[in-house]
Amino acid sequence: MTADAGRRGMFWDMLAGKAPPPPAAALLGWELVAVDPEAGTIEVAFAAGEQFTNPVGVIQGGFLAAMLDDTLGPALVATLPEDRFAPTLDLHVQFLRPARPGRLVGRGRVVRRGKDVCFLAGELLDPEGGLVATATATVIVRAVGR
Repeated sequence: MTADAGRRGMFWDMLAGKAPPPPAAALLGWELVAVDPEAGTIEVAFAAGEQFTNPVGVIQGGFLAAMLDDTLGPALVATLPEDRFAPTLDLHVQFLRPARPGRLVGRGRVVRRGKDVCFLAGELLDPEGGLVATATATVIVRAVGR
């Protein structure tokens, strides 16, 4: 998916190559698969490397939570005007099965959008399509730099 020429803002500037990806997204190997701003949905992929594993060889839960946060947030940010951003107020993650290093896919959606507070949900899937973790989040829409 390429940047929508009619859209502006941090998310769209990054996709168009006008701005670098956030360092956290780069570390996680964030890659856009598909986005539908009108529906408030997104699909992204992550490169879960060996450096993310715990002593038993599975991806440490904090990295999975970060991947989910970097899935849910962009589902909303892709819909916002260029001068708005949506920091996470609350992130609730449920870990359902171990994740091994490799490509993980995140799917996120806007569940309810209020004036300032929005509710998001999504899931993280392993390469075989198995459900690794789910999350819900509450975010607040703010002006960039505020």
